[in-house]
Amino acid sequence: MMKPRLLPLYFDPGRDDGFDRQLAVLKHLLGGRAEFLTPAPLGGPLPEADAVVFPQLLGEAYRRADAFRSIGLPILIITSEFGTLSMWDWEIIRWLKSEGVETISPYRLEQTRKIVDALGVKRELRHARFLVYQDDPGDGAQAAIFKRFYWWEDACTRRIRERFGVEVVKRSFRELGARAASIADAEADRACESWNLPTEEVEPRALRSAVKMYLAVRSDLDADAGIRAVGMNCLNESHFCDTTPCLAWNMLFEERGVIWGCEGDTLSMLTKYLLHKSLGAPIMMTNLYPFLMGEAALSHERIKGFPQVRGDVADYILVAHCGYMGVIPRPFSTDWVLKRKVLAIVNDNATAINARLPLGEVTLTKLGPTLGELSIVEGHLEQYWGYPGSDCLDGGVIRVRNGHRLMDAIYSHHYLLMTGRHAADMRFLGKVFDLTIEETT
Repeated sequence: MMKPRLLPLYFDPGRDDGFDRQLAVLKHLLGGRAEFLTPAPLGGPLPEADAVVFPQLLGEAYRRADAFRSIGLPILIITSEFGTLSMWDWEIIRWLKSEGVETISPYRLEQTRKIVDALGVKRELRHARFLVYQDDPGDGAQAAIFKRFYWWEDACTRRIRERFGVEVVKRSFRELGARAASIADAEADRACESWNLPTEEVEPRALRSAVKMYLAVRSDLDADAGIRAVGMNCLNESHFCDTTPCLAWNMLFEERGVIWGCEGDTLSMLTKYLLHKSLGAPIMMTNLYPFLMGEAALSHERIKGFPQVRGDVADYILVAHCGYMGVIPRPFSTDWVLKRKVLAIVNDNATAINARLPLGEVTLTKLGPTLGELSIVEGHLEQYWGYPGSDCLDGGVIRVRNGHRLMDAIYSHHYLLMTGRHAADMRFLGKVFDLTIEETT
C-alpha cells in the first residue's frame, strides 16, 4: 500500500516547541503509515500532498478562516500526545465548521491510523487498475435481469475513473475460458497440492477446472502489477467456460490480497477495495432478500417461505448468493468448504463456496451510483438457514433496525457485508473520500 503524503501546517508568526514536540509524536505513532513533508505555514503555497495535518491549533485560527478554506485538501486535527484531537480544540473545530471548513478530528488512535490508511488507499486508487473479463454483458443468460445493472454502463466506468482514478480494464471472458481449458491437468494438480482444500461432492475434474481458472487469471495478474481487483461476468456469460471463479477469488485473496468481483460488479469491487484496505475488516458481497419483498424474493431463490424469526419480520433480510452466503475467503470464515455448483445458470462442472461468517454484529454497505454516497446499514447476523432443493442451501438471516426504512434507502440487490459495526469509522472515511454518508437507522 502506498503511504500518503501528509503536510504539517503551523500558524504564523512561526513554529514553536509545542508544534515540534507534537510533530515528533505523530511521526512516532504514524511514521510507518505516512510520509511527513516539511512543515509549511498556513496560508502559504502548498506542495503536492494527500492531506494537511495540524499538530497544534491556536486561537489565531479564528482570524484565518479564508486560509483554511483555501487549503483544498483533507484537514486532519491531531493535537494530543495520544494521536487524537485535544478536547480544548472542540471550540475551534466547531467554529471552523460554522465557517464551511470540514476537519477530520479522530478521538481514538485506532481511528487516526485508519484515516491515514484510507488516505493511502485514496492515493493508490489513482494508479490502480481493475480487471474485468466480459464480452457482451447482458446478452447471455437471464438477459432480462442482467441488462438492468448499472455497473456495465460506460457511464459507470467513466465515473469510477473520474471520481477515484481507477482504470477498468476489460478483457475477453471467452478467451480466458479457452486459455484455462488448455492448461494441462498435471499443472493444475501441482498447483493445488499444498492448499489443503476441504471439499465435498466435488469431482476431480471439477476441482481441476477451478484450479485452471485460478492459473489463467494469475498469469494475467503476473503480467500487470497495477491490477488491484479482478472480476468476471461469471453468471450471465457462463457459457464461456466450464467452471466458476469462486475458488480462484479465494486463493488470489489469500496469496496476494487481490479483491474480487462476483459478476463483474465494479461498484462492489470498488466498495470492497476502499473499505477493506482502509479498515481491515472482513468483507464480502451477497444478495439482499428482505422479508418485506415476499414472493418476489422467495421465487427467485426457489424457496417456499422465510425462516421463523424473533420480533417483527419486517426487520429481517435473507442474504445469499450462488446457493450459499457468497464468496467468503477462508481467512474471514468460521466454516469453509468447496462444493459442487447450485445454480442452473452455470456449467454442471462448476463449484461454489459454502462458508460462514461469525454470528453477531454486521454492517451492510455499498457505494451509490454517483459514487458520491455510501450506504451504511448496521444489523445483526442471527442465524443460518437453507431449504433443500432451492437456490439457497445455506444463507444468512440478518436483523436490521428498521426494515421499512431500508426498503426506501437500498441501492442495489448486491450489497457488501462486513463483520462488526463500522459506522463511526466509515463517517471518517466519508470525509477522506468526500462521500455523503447515508445511514439507515
